[in-house]
Amino acid sequence: MSHEIQRIRNIGISAHIDSGKTTLTERILFYAQRIHAIHDVKGKDGVGATMDHMELERERGITITSASTYLEWDDHHLNVIDTPGHVDFTIEVERALRVLDGAVLVLCAVAGVQSQSITVDRQMKRYNVPRIAFVNKCDRTGANPDRVVRSLCDKLGHQAVLLQLPIGLEADFEGVVDLVEMKAIYFRGDNGEEIEEGPIPAEMQELAEKRRADLLDAASLYSDELLEAALEDAATPELIWDAIRKGTLSLEMTPALIGSAYKNKGVQPLLDAVNRYLPSPFDVPIEAVDLDNDNAPIELATDPEAQTVAYAFKLDEGRYGQLTFVRVYQGALSKGDTVYRASSGKKIKIGRLVRIHADKMEDIQTVEAGDIAGLFGIDCHSGETFVGDGPRLAMTSMHVPDPVISVAVAPVDSKAQDNMSKALQRFTKEDPTFRVNLDPESGETIVSGMGELHLEVYIERMRREYSAEVETGAPQVAYREAISRRGEFDYVHKKQTGGSGQYAKVVGYLEPLEEGEYEFTDEIRSGRIPTEFIPACDKGFRSAMEKGRLIGFPIVGVRAVLLDGNSHAVDSSDMAFMVASRAAFRLAYSAAKPRILEPIMRVSVEGPGEFQGSIYRTLMQRRGNVLGSTEDAGFARVEAEVPLAEMFGYSTHLRSETQGKAEFTMEFSKYGPAPREVTEDLLKKYSGQGAEETE
Repeated sequence: MSHEIQRIRNIGISAHIDSGKTTLTERILFYAQRIHAIHDVKGKDGVGATMDHMELERERGITITSASTYLEWDDHHLNVIDTPGHVDFTIEVERALRVLDGAVLVLCAVAGVQSQSITVDRQMKRYNVPRIAFVNKCDRTGANPDRVVRSLCDKLGHQAVLLQLPIGLEADFEGVVDLVEMKAIYFRGDNGEEIEEGPIPAEMQELAEKRRADLLDAASLYSDELLEAALEDAATPELIWDAIRKGTLSLEMTPALIGSAYKNKGVQPLLDAVNRYLPSPFDVPIEAVDLDNDNAPIELATDPEAQTVAYAFKLDEGRYGQLTFVRVYQGALSKGDTVYRASSGKKIKIGRLVRIHADKMEDIQTVEAGDIAGLFGIDCHSGETFVGDGPRLAMTSMHVPDPVISVAVAPVDSKAQDNMSKALQRFTKEDPTFRVNLDPESGETIVSGMGELHLEVYIERMRREYSAEVETGAPQVAYREAISRRGEFDYVHKKQTGGSGQYAKVVGYLEPLEEGEYEFTDEIRSGRIPTEFIPACDKGFRSAMEKGRLIGFPIVGVRAVLLDGNSHAVDSSDMAFMVASRAAFRLAYSAAKPRILEPIMRVSVEGPGEFQGSIYRTLMQRRGNVLGSTEDAGFARVEAEVPLAEMFGYSTHLRSETQGKAEFTMEFSKYGPAPREVTEDLLKKYSGQGAEETE
């Protein structure tokens, strides 16, 4: 059984938008004989790529949801997840990387490391995911794999090493030179399915030997045996493969391969590299927490005979009800088994168990440790852990970024109201970055997400999948409030209504917190407030931060310090101290010169160098702060920080200024103080909702 688990690879395909992830996945499926015809993203035949199975994905030519499939390659079992490149759907990448053991980072041979490449790489590092790089689009004008590998080292800090050299480039790209086995590989046939091996072209022999020496220098750091063999000029492919694998698993080395997925070149060697260098479930340490033992960390074993621990990382609503994607970390799941939700202890019976291939599925009886499958008939949320009999173990949750943009949605009639409610309930279960709340003052339903495209897609899905016609309000930015100086409080809460009353006194101050959202410090030394009431003070401060007094948005960046206070033997209680702390916070907040913070986005605009001036102009017009720019081979990239409030409608503006030839991505960077004129406009806008003027 351990031999079978050693042959499992759970991998993700991740990259910047339009780097060719979905095209690469389509070729992988074709060569592994999971599909029998190749269809392209926005294909001329109108079919679209296999993994972009949503109608919206095929129309727009982008990946919106991560899609899972499985295949066999050279006696190995691969679970492959194709993830979106657009930053609005970053949670799809997060949830995929949370359960994957390795990843393929796809890079464009022309553009190299782009803004979303940096984001994806940061996500991989967060979950300690080993990766190999695939330099795609080597058939494109301006392709330069050497430059891409250098930028991997310079911009991402990778120890990236090329394992192949291109035979020709751009329109002349024919195949690759394998620097490990020192042979040329060509991809023949109508779809590159026929591999032809031969000697290295004579004009490339000297360069190949030099690059192989560089490869041996890098790989020998991870194998003394290879080092000795290299010194004696006796390095075998097996020794090199083993050393590269060790370097990759330690996250200290990134093997880089090259090809063109669209032109059907270089994909089969990439699959061989996945098997050789990326980890099996045995190679990755797994940690859970024991919910019954104060969340004590527990190391899990990839053992099919141990207690079952499975993690639900994605939900999808299909024809047969909710489909729950699970990764089994320990033990096994079989049809008819009974498991428990770790959070609540609720008993669940496994009804139907399937293997997933995009939007198709195949029934199976059992899935064991290290594998990925789907469950039907399970009511749960994304991020839930299922366990068998034994301790209540739970996997640590994935990183979920906070939404930055909101819109009000309203149904057009009562039928749409019911359908909208069903849609919102489903979407919030599926996507932790999609939030819904009811504005208590206006009564409007507010949906929040990661960007305009994110919300636009969900609103369109409401119409298509639920026949819920809705109207949307103007986008609303997720502002924050903060204090800019120290504010003191000395507050007594007294209430006598017959019988025992309420009494609490709190003394202290608020001050700005440079990092983090909130911090509570108890500096009472004389026991003037009994210890049992201190948590109630903390709770009171926290509740006061939920809604600021300027424009009604949450308050961040505050340290609340409790210096003194008083209590009454009979009238003091948790409630009294909570009320006192909340009132004291408001008192000090007004004196601490509160200000409004606006979300600042990191924007990366890319386009032909001739439009660099136009790109600068579009950013400066939107209060942008340009951080830097690069121009290479006639291709310009400008990095800037721009307030989110200024980015609405930017895509249309950018297209008109650059003849539709530039594109941009943006992601949340930080919160920054809003300028005076913006602050004044916001105060006027929200004054009718009970806002309070600042100093």
